[in-house]
Amino acid sequence: MQRVFIHGRVFTGSLPLQEAFLTEDNYFKAAGTDDEILALADPAAECVDLAGKFVTPGFNDSHMHLLGFGQSLKLLQLAEHTASLHDLLETVRTHIQNNPPRKGQWIRGRGWNQDYFTDIHRMPQRTDLDGISSEIPIVLTRACGHVCTANSAALQAAGITADTVSPAGGEIGMQDGEPNGILYDNAITLLDRVIPAPDLQEIKEMILLACHALNTYGITSCQTDDYSMSRAVSPYLINQAYEELAAEGKLTVRINEQCNLTDPEDLKVFCGKGNITGKGNAFFRIGPLKLLGDGSLGGRSAYLSIPYADDSSTRGFPLFSETELRTLISYANRVGMQIAVHAIGDACLDMILDAFELAMQECPRDDHRHGIVHCQITRPDQLERIQKLHLHIYAQSIFLDYDNHIVEQRCGKELAASSYSWKTLLDNGVTVSNGSDCPVERPDVMEGIELAVTRTSLDGTGPYLPEQAFTVEEALQSFTVSAAKASFEENCKGQIKAGYLADFTVLAENPFETDVHKLHGIQPLSVWLNGKCIYTK
Repeated sequence: MQRVFIHGRVFTGSLPLQEAFLTEDNYFKAAGTDDEILALADPAAECVDLAGKFVTPGFNDSHMHLLGFGQSLKLLQLAEHTASLHDLLETVRTHIQNNPPRKGQWIRGRGWNQDYFTDIHRMPQRTDLDGISSEIPIVLTRACGHVCTANSAALQAAGITADTVSPAGGEIGMQDGEPNGILYDNAITLLDRVIPAPDLQEIKEMILLACHALNTYGITSCQTDDYSMSRAVSPYLINQAYEELAAEGKLTVRINEQCNLTDPEDLKVFCGKGNITGKGNAFFRIGPLKLLGDGSLGGRSAYLSIPYADDSSTRGFPLFSETELRTLISYANRVGMQIAVHAIGDACLDMILDAFELAMQECPRDDHRHGIVHCQITRPDQLERIQKLHLHIYAQSIFLDYDNHIVEQRCGKELAASSYSWKTLLDNGVTVSNGSDCPVERPDVMEGIELAVTRTSLDGTGPYLPEQAFTVEEALQSFTVSAAKASFEENCKGQIKAGYLADFTVLAENPFETDVHKLHGIQPLSVWLNGKCIYTK
């Protein structure tokens, strides 16, 4: 079946804008002027009048946690209740009063950020949550996902005591010789042993819940790290959920799985089963090996080369030793896996660049597309190494909304002056895609585009390093063309072009004609996947 879309402002993936395009079945057939497209169309083709509306290739969030997002939508939403510790605690207390938990049920929430507390300047602790209940297990996760706070009942259930040794790549917070309830990075996995794990049906429900939410932001594709949601859930079960949903025709987002596997033997078994980058179909395919190199800047667990400017007692910490990191990266590179590694601190980035360099010396590859996820705190010498190693960057411009307020406080002026330098990398030929790291941030693409263009927080803070600003075209490309390249799919998606998948989003306004400080207000009116409308505002 053919559909003709006319009288639009069509961003095909690059300027200039076109007026119209033609779809046939699941694919774009052509783009051009109204007259050109009408002349190509069959007489029986359905004609859709875009009435001057802006059309873009479907948005592609190149790094997020879709399953974690779906799970978070079922948890207590704390982001709107983080202005004070008192508000946070009262929100949880009220929830428990209104929704008495059944026996064995845990109370879980996500979204707090101690930097926003106006009544006290620290993270919530075990004793704070015990004031709500010391019998019902309560776990509240920070917005970044790298820190959580557990009450005494949760710690007891997990067997965490004063004698428990912090796992490698993690830390159990202590105060006066006892756990204070704060768990950092790999220490959070100690809870995975006791928190009830979702089954196949629950996983599928979470996926669908998240996909429908992503569609409302104009997203038709995402690259997602799902295996790290809980180490109690098998990666094969997650893959099964996606594969079944794809076979049932229920997925409304195309999935590229960023495979978070931390044990070399698990990775060998995974790859030995044929799970190599590119395996799959148009709706679910295996992407890169995904590794977490360090923590978060907000939680001060990102691994810096110098002590934190606002807490000289710490530099953060890596989640792998150099040997562990090199072993995983070398093996994945050798067997043909793409690799994407989370790095926020510059010391962590040093480790990753060294590991990539060694792996490429051992087994050179022409088009590996290995990449750095986040790439936030950087030095000029590291930017040069990234270019020389031909790495890809998975940026999150939406992080600037919060990080503009803390980057210099955390890192000092010198490091801050060369960080979040994605424009420098782009100008030097490095491919930079964009994403949200959802549920760390909302998957709001237009907010991400505005932050990329203005480098200014939505509350007016900034601009931070305005010379690093993207043009509107570059920002749109970071969520379309460049995101497709990140997953080796630039020949089938990310553009409105003959032979490409007919995934596109209709926006209420033209970003090229909108005040750059109002880009975040542009709403998706409709979203199309395989040439079929899957969402209408």
